[in-house]
Amino acid sequence: MTVPGPEPIAIVGVGCRLPGGVHDASSFWQLLIDGVDAVAPIERDGFDVDRLYSEAARAPGRIATRWGGMLSGLEEFDAAFFGISPREAAKVGPEQRLLLESAWEALEDATLDPLDLAGRPVSVYVGQWVSDIEHRLFADRDDADFHATYGSGRYATSGRLSYVLGLMGPSMTIDTACSSSLVAVHLACQSLRAGEAELAVAAGVNVILEPDITIAYSQNGMMARDGKCRFGDADGDGYVRSEGAAVVVLKPLSAARADGDPIRGLIRGSAVSNDGRTSGVLARPSRSGQAETLRRAYAAAAVDPADVTYVEAHGTGTPTGDPVELGALADVVGAGRNPGSICAVGSVKSNIGHTEGAAGLAGLIKCVLAMEHDVIPPSLHFQTPNPGVPWDRVPLTIPREPRPWPRRAGAPRLAGVSGIGISGTNAHVVIEEAPDPDPGPVAAPTRAGPL
Repeated sequence: MTVPGPEPIAIVGVGCRLPGGVHDASSFWQLLIDGVDAVAPIERDGFDVDRLYSEAARAPGRIATRWGGMLSGLEEFDAAFFGISPREAAKVGPEQRLLLESAWEALEDATLDPLDLAGRPVSVYVGQWVSDIEHRLFADRDDADFHATYGSGRYATSGRLSYVLGLMGPSMTIDTACSSSLVAVHLACQSLRAGEAELAVAAGVNVILEPDITIAYSQNGMMARDGKCRFGDADGDGYVRSEGAAVVVLKPLSAARADGDPIRGLIRGSAVSNDGRTSGVLARPSRSGQAETLRRAYAAAAVDPADVTYVEAHGTGTPTGDPVELGALADVVGAGRNPGSICAVGSVKSNIGHTEGAAGLAGLIKCVLAMEHDVIPPSLHFQTPNPGVPWDRVPLTIPREPRPWPRRAGAPRLAGVSGIGISGTNAHVVIEEAPDPDPGPVAAPTRAGPL
């Protein structure tokens, strides 16, 4: 049963750039509901797949897959629009470019004029794991300069957005590997609840320019050889590296209603914690550690996890990770449910691959869109349930087709979104569907011109 808890945080704006030509929430939803797999053969300058690929398992110095979720048009950037000189723009990394564009569009989606935010306490939290552009910018040491350091450093990704828009709240880049963007959401909500900011931008970004991590992960058998993310499936053999940017604009619910902002969904609560030594090996997922994160998140949200009807899982499709994650969900979300009450579980990675530093936010936006459309999209490539999960004893199901997401009688629908970091830092965010529009007077919003 849901009980009163802390004031929810309203999601008032969304922006994204994801594989499959996704450039906004509308195109993202179309990809999801159509069941599109946006993973494709890797085509990227400097990433010579024909030379690097090997069919032999764990071949030294080689990659085990030809597949990825890559973005196109990374070189396209209107630097003048953001007040960046041509000389500096030449060394602004693609992660910073994607963040500027997606954040601007998320603020527009919130019916805000980004230029009106200068000097205001607006916080920025960005999840980013890799910065491959550093390798390229410093390959020629004679050409290395200050612009190269600031254009490639992860620390500067959040600072770039704060500077361009003149935002004066807390600003930082978060690296907890694949849970980075959900940790960013958690910290953004904390900054709002602590009164450090009146508005928050939470984001995640990932760009793959170099094969180094793909080579290293191939040596550990972590890459899906055929490019299919099979979350929960017996044939799940690894994950697919992908690129993307995902942004949400957040505001306390009372302030969002007072300002007449569009509300796309609510964050009821969240939690971040680490596995500690519970898995026995660094980088091995822990069922008890993940379950503890879930319990803390639902306690912070004052929500009974048995009332949750959908979870957007981390869901990488790995033979080790999937049974651990589904087991932790069964322990917490599956406990105490009424007979016949089943929680659907899915993974956006089956559509777009694993966007790593942006992965959790991509899943969160998917969850919000599903609530808006009253439909749970399918999780692709799920054919034979993983035998490591006792499916007949756990109230969890992975939908293979779109299914209606019925509203709860007398209560809003609830969902969870999970992010799991390879170093043990887990995050979980509890989502509630958007409330009915406030019947009170709404101020006419202002909008900036289109990007």
